[in-house]
Amino acid sequence: METNSVSKLLSLWLMASFMGSTLIQGSVTYDRKSIVVNGQRKILISGSIHYPRSTPDMWEGLIQKAKDGGLDVIDTYVFWNVHEPSPGNYDFEGRFDLVKFIKTVQKVGLYATLRIGPYICAEWNFGGFPVWLKYVPGINFRADNEPFKMSMQGFTQKIVRMMKNENLFASQGGPIILSQIENEYGAESKAYGAAGLSYVTWAAKMAVGLDTGVPWVMCKEDDAPDPVINACNGFYCDAFSPNKPYKPTIWTEAWSGWFTEFGGPIHHRPVQDLAFAVARFIQNGGSYVNYYMYHGGTNFGRSAGGPFITTSYDYDAPIDEYGLIRQPKYGHLKELHSAIKQCEHALVSSDPTITSLGTHQKVYVFSSGQGTCAAFLSNYDSKSAARVIYNNMLYNLHPWSISILPDCRNVVFNTATIGVQTSEIQMLPSNSNLLSWETYGEDISSLEESSSVAAVGLLEQINVTRDASDYLWYTTSVEISSSESFLKGGQKPTLTVASAGHGVHVFINGQFAGSAFGTREKRGFTFTGPVNLGAGTNKIALLSVAVGLPNVGLHYETWKTGITAPVFLSGLNQGKKDLTSQKWSYQVGLKGEAMNLVSPDGASSVDWIQSTLAIQTQQPLTWYKAYFNAPEGNEPLALDLQSMGKGQVWINGQSIGRYLMSYAKGDCNFCSYRGTFKSSKCQLGCNQPTQRWYHVPRSWLKATQNLLVIFEELGGDASKVTIMKRSVIS
Repeated sequence: METNSVSKLLSLWLMASFMGSTLIQGSVTYDRKSIVVNGQRKILISGSIHYPRSTPDMWEGLIQKAKDGGLDVIDTYVFWNVHEPSPGNYDFEGRFDLVKFIKTVQKVGLYATLRIGPYICAEWNFGGFPVWLKYVPGINFRADNEPFKMSMQGFTQKIVRMMKNENLFASQGGPIILSQIENEYGAESKAYGAAGLSYVTWAAKMAVGLDTGVPWVMCKEDDAPDPVINACNGFYCDAFSPNKPYKPTIWTEAWSGWFTEFGGPIHHRPVQDLAFAVARFIQNGGSYVNYYMYHGGTNFGRSAGGPFITTSYDYDAPIDEYGLIRQPKYGHLKELHSAIKQCEHALVSSDPTITSLGTHQKVYVFSSGQGTCAAFLSNYDSKSAARVIYNNMLYNLHPWSISILPDCRNVVFNTATIGVQTSEIQMLPSNSNLLSWETYGEDISSLEESSSVAAVGLLEQINVTRDASDYLWYTTSVEISSSESFLKGGQKPTLTVASAGHGVHVFINGQFAGSAFGTREKRGFTFTGPVNLGAGTNKIALLSVAVGLPNVGLHYETWKTGITAPVFLSGLNQGKKDLTSQKWSYQVGLKGEAMNLVSPDGASSVDWIQSTLAIQTQQPLTWYKAYFNAPEGNEPLALDLQSMGKGQVWINGQSIGRYLMSYAKGDCNFCSYRGTFKSSKCQLGCNQPTQRWYHVPRSWLKATQNLLVIFEELGGDASKVTIMKRSVIS
């Protein structure tokens, strides 16, 4: 009887222990020291990898490389505009398969942070908002506005429900340990005042009410209400502290480099400075660091925002746009992560004792009281090395560096000492040739007859296109009297066209008359040029071009695109003739887009012209088509488009993205890891094409007969387009 009672008690204890462990398993909380996972404080190293910026066949390899590089967490935004392209119609297939991406993170054995937003910025078209959202009656973006809050809440609920249905939150045994609501709202919050705080309070309450079982964060939002954790974004976050003493210190975006804009240089952040920034953050009590980006990837299709953000979103990340490891950035950070992990117990168990060792030198000592001790020796002098004595030992510190001592004696890592070989990227010709080039001229002869919209005056571009295309035709006509002086040998009239951005191509009576573009610094511009007019009716056709919608700025949804007043002719007998208030006809998109020339079926539906491109006169608004076989091997592939002007490119119907052969302006003379970094500090590629190579995912290719279609706006030389292989040598 007594033995039986003991057995019952043991069984009850084992059952209680098991139930307790299942309750603890997957629990995520926080205290002032760190995120607490399954009852354990953690120093967490994270990296951003955005699922739409790579292909599903790349995901596992990228995530595994992140794990091998010492990461614990994969961070991604959620991209509303790709998931809900029209109200109530959802797309979670292919590159947009969020569930598959999160499950891949879980398969590799990492945690996930899900930054739902749903505003994301991210240099992504319209900041991740679907364009239809702009036309919801009465809406005011990111404000205490009922139509916006209803739409935002609906999408957030949709994503949370999807994750819950697949048991993907850590509280369900899944990998998601953190979620984010809103994104970098601080500037807007200040601008809105009390209304901004009201919106933030609502957003936090809404998110927490979804009961995910994991903490929520808001980055760059000092007013994040409890229990939401406010977090830091920036090149440095060591001076950041959360808004309540019981919240952990989180760095949601440690910028590994910077994004690239057409016409601008490539931005490089030396890994010594990035490692220094992370070590500074950790020694000041930080416990969660996310690299933005760890793999940047590619802005396929028309997903790049800006405007004028490049198709490449490489970001000088540890894993490059093509999925290749970038050394020494990857390896040096891996060593940093290992050093930090060796200090983890001391870091999460104690606060640092800070002692000055010189004018610019300090030591941060973490001692848990259980025999563990870790020290960070810091030299903030950007010019001079320093010799310091700590613990009765002499240490040499490089300028602008931190040495990490997991046992308070031996240096295992110094942020400025690189022990990793530098890799060199090579773009090499592949064995695949582009065969039998053919051309098809964009038809502009019947624009006014086929136009679906007509109005008196000029319409804003996105209001007409709803971003269904980068292109909108504005057409009108003007009567010219036979008595005009210029018809008798005088100077040609001048056409002036004002535009809010981003480009325009001008045609008079079907003949190309010139182009003009805005820039990354100034979207708006004015076209001014002489035009050939004849007696009688003259047709004026203006092709307005968008190069990505804005993604950041107060009320950026109200910013205009397309032709604006004034549009006028000067140099006539009467002086100036204003065309602004005339009747204008509008056609959304190109004829080639409507015929789907980019797809194998659409391409075969029209008569292409066989051409010897070497001797052909290059024409604007021309479609080019060629076929090629997949190159041998498994190296990443790219198209070399240096010979082209501006346009878009597709392979087997899949959009590689926009291209623009603009040359980089900047200051590429000097770069040092020492001293405070900013995006303008270390520039590369001046006077070279900002982007020459365009990523071609191998998973988009067949073994043979791959269809390449290029739409060229300006008149490039397609005969010089080549398929390249990207390889790395040490």
